Amino acid sequence: MKIAFFDKIISPEIGSTIAGYAFEDYSVAKRDDIHMTGLGLDDGENRALILSFDLQSLDGWFIRRIRRACAELLGTREELVLLSCTHNHSGPEASTPMVRFEKLNRSYLEQLERWILEEVTKLAAAPFREVLACFYSSYCDENDNRRYTGPDNTASFLPHRRELRELARGFADKEFGEICFLDTQRRDPVYIIGNYAAHPLSGHAPGLGGLTISADYPGVFRRYIAEETGAGSMFISGAAGDMIPKWDEMGSSGMLRLGTALAREALGGVIDAQRNPARFLMEDAKVGGRIGKFTVPIRKQYIGKLAPEYDGLTEVTLEVQCLAVGDVCFVGVPGELCAELGQEIKWHAPFRKAFVAYYATAEFSYICPGNFLVSGGYEGKAQAFSSRGGLKLVQCAVDAMYALHEELYPSPGEEPYPDYLEHPLVCLPPNREKLPHLALPGRKKNEK
Repeated sequence: MKIAFFDKIISPEIGSTIAGYAFEDYSVAKRDDIHMTGLGLDDGENRALILSFDLQSLDGWFIRRIRRACAELLGTREELVLLSCTHNHSGPEASTPMVRFEKLNRSYLEQLERWILEEVTKLAAAPFREVLACFYSSYCDENDNRRYTGPDNTASFLPHRRELRELARGFADKEFGEICFLDTQRRDPVYIIGNYAAHPLSGHAPGLGGLTISADYPGVFRRYIAEETGAGSMFISGAAGDMIPKWDEMGSSGMLRLGTALAREALGGVIDAQRNPARFLMEDAKVGGRIGKFTVPIRKQYIGKLAPEYDGLTEVTLEVQCLAVGDVCFVGVPGELCAELGQEIKWHAPFRKAFVAYYATAEFSYICPGNFLVSGGYEGKAQAFSSRGGLKLVQCAVDAMYALHEELYPSPGEEPYPDYLEHPLVCLPPNREKLPHLALPGRKKNEK
């Protein structure tokens, strides 16, 4: 595997609209810059590109346009270009808000497109560095489900009922997912991708905190890694539709808590990958991509109230994009996927690990399990398509992952699915003596 990467500041001017809360919020200060991070991957046969933005979301028409342009610049296929937004609520309005279409910051979007094409043009011409690709997964108890559902199956939205926060015991996806790329000689970290499910709402404090430009906790995550390791990094939000930080809307202290906790998990993953290469190294790390589509009816109350590209439609066709990096598959979704559906995607993945990429194919709406429309609450009310839409998305994602896995790693048998029937009941990592090329520097092959 070879990689190249960039990090570009994309902060708007102070005075621009702030996305995510009231339509009339305008920035009056800047706590820290927002960024676009880009990672190019080359497995010797295909090139892929992952872009992450400290933005709330991007419209589907803009994402498709950028995917096509970047694929042409890199000499690759469109499905191998994945965009994702951290869902930052302290950045500019870069997508079309529901009902208030005029609030789209078109001048910023035009500048963003220029920045993207400039950086990807430079990336395409840059030398790609050979690395070792490793995956990692750990538990990080720094988020909560923001829905409290009572015994009568009616939901309360906890940001509006803070006295109920102690009852936040709904399902929460606490997995921190990671891909780390290590130097081939010293095994030092070169680049880290982190994935976690929590709305970037830590820094959005009442008053000034809500009117301040910031990357929120993903910015803290990246700065910590840069300062402590010298490596580049990227943060991709997971299925955060109903996930909030434990210290949400508390300002800088909340940002530091969550960003630092996740960065520490990332460093722990690097240490484990360095010392246990037989467990975490992806020996045959191919890249591949696939885009699946599913069609769902729009709920009656949302017909005519969505972005202009959906004007006049009674049903909508949306995309799910899968981008594989060896044993890991990123699943890009068209909106705010709730953690329960994200977990379904993870459970049914044929890859070693699947990580959700938030707002990767469109800015459509919340995407919930069907029963959320029965129990109510903010997420269920905000879903713009019918109740079975979430299930269709999961099926679309799983089908796309199966097809992609079979394309990259064809099954030896008749059934196109990984089968580890021969594994022992207690699985131990392979013997390193059988993998001499994984030995740590300075160690002899037979040294214990």
